[in-house]
Amino acid sequence: MKVLFKRLVSAFFALFILSASFSVSAEGYSDFEYDKVTGVEMFGDLVFVRPLMLVTTLAGTATFLVSLPFSLLGGNVGDAGEALVIEPAKYTFIRPLGDIHQKY
Repeated sequence: MKVLFKRLVSAFFALFILSASFSVSAEGYSDFEYDKVTGVEMFGDLVFVRPLMLVTTLAGTATFLVSLPFSLLGGNVGDAGEALVIEPAKYTFIRPLGDIHQKY
């Protein structure tokens, strides 16, 4: 049981670090102008970016729920919800396919 728990915790932190590194690197590209989205970009978005952002959205939701008591005490529930749940969900579900450079 302890081995399974350790593996789950390790996998969670590995995914968290991986998703955080992608969000930081994507932030630097927000000032560029991009033309029409290509099929390769749409495919990459559908196969790689969307599943990763879905995992990020779920991890952000879990983090938000765990941190909710502290957010209530600090008075920043709205900010925490926006950063951990709403922004990743918008990026996952609302953004046009292949448009990975624009922030929503």
